[in-house]
Amino acid sequence: MRYINTLVEGETIRNIYLCKGKRSAETRNGKPYDNLILQDKTGTLDGKVWDPNSNGIADYDEMDFIEVFGDVISYNNNLQLNIRQIRKAYEDEYVAADYMPTTEKSTDSMFEELIGYVKKIDNDYLRQAVEYYFVNDEAFIKTFVGHSAAKTVHHGFAGGLLEHTLSVVKMCEYMVSAYPILNKDLLYAAAICHDIGKTKELSPFPTNDYTDDGQLLGHIVIGVEMISDAVRSIPGFPEQLASELKHCIVAHHGELEYGSPKKPALAEALALNFADATDAKMQTLTELFKDKKNNDWLGYNRLFESNLRKTIV
Repeated sequence: MRYINTLVEGETIRNIYLCKGKRSAETRNGKPYDNLILQDKTGTLDGKVWDPNSNGIADYDEMDFIEVFGDVISYNNNLQLNIRQIRKAYEDEYVAADYMPTTEKSTDSMFEELIGYVKKIDNDYLRQAVEYYFVNDEAFIKTFVGHSAAKTVHHGFAGGLLEHTLSVVKMCEYMVSAYPILNKDLLYAAAICHDIGKTKELSPFPTNDYTDDGQLLGHIVIGVEMISDAVRSIPGFPEQLASELKHCIVAHHGELEYGSPKKPALAEALALNFADATDAKMQTLTELFKDKKNNDWLGYNRLFESNLRKTIV
C-alpha cells in the first residue's frame, strides 16, 4: 500500500485508491479527459486520465475502489497523478479503513474529555439538554465520535467533528475565565452542541457528502431542530433559556453571508462564533501546511485573502 502522503514527484506507481470524485471535461482543443479525486486515509490526490477511451481504462464509477497505474508529477506546487491504466479492485484487495482520513488523536480520550465539560454545566436544564444526546443517545454518540466536521474545508476526517468540538469548548473555557460577563453554563452547552447538526448534514465515510437535509436545511437549522427535541423532553425547561441556547447555535457562524440566520446578539453567541472561526481557520492552515516545506509559498488563498507560507525556522 502506497499512501498518498508518501508519494514523490517523478515516480511511477500502481496502487489502489478510493475514487472520491470523477468528472469528465475537455481540453481547449476539444479532447475529452477525466478529472479524478483519489483518496486514502492520509489525504487526497488529483488524478488525470488524458485518454479515457484507452483500452487500459476499464469501466469504473465514483466511489469505486480502483487500481491505478500512472506517473506522479507536480502541477502548481501540488502533486498530481497522470493515469495510464485503471481497473476496479476486488473486495479482497483492499481494507476500507485504509481509505478513510482519520484523526490522529484518540477518540476515546477526546470524548471522555468532552464529557468532563458536560459535567461542569451546573444549570440542570442545560446539562440535561446536552446529556440528551451526549450521554443518553448511544446511536448519536457513535455517529458523532466517528463523523467529520466538514466535507473539505476543515476537520474533514473521521473523528474531526469531535476534535473540532472539543477545541471550541476549550477556547470557550479560556474566555469564561477571562471575561466574567459570560454565562459559563450557556456557553459550554452551546459550544458542545453547536455542530450536532453535522451528524445529519453529512453522510458517514467513505462518502462524507451532503445529505438531502444537508442540502435543503444545513447543519445550523438541523442543529436547532435537534436542540428543540431535547428541550421538549425536559419538563419545565425555561422558554427564555431555550431561546438563548438556540440563538447561540443559530448565530455561531457570525455573519449572514456565512450561513447564520441571525448575527450574534448575546455575548455567549459572539464568544462561540470567535472560538468556532478560530479553530476552523487554524485547522485549515494546519492542513494546508501539512507536508509543505518552510519556504513554500502556497499562492493566494480565497479563505484567508492572502498568499501563505509556513514560518521559516
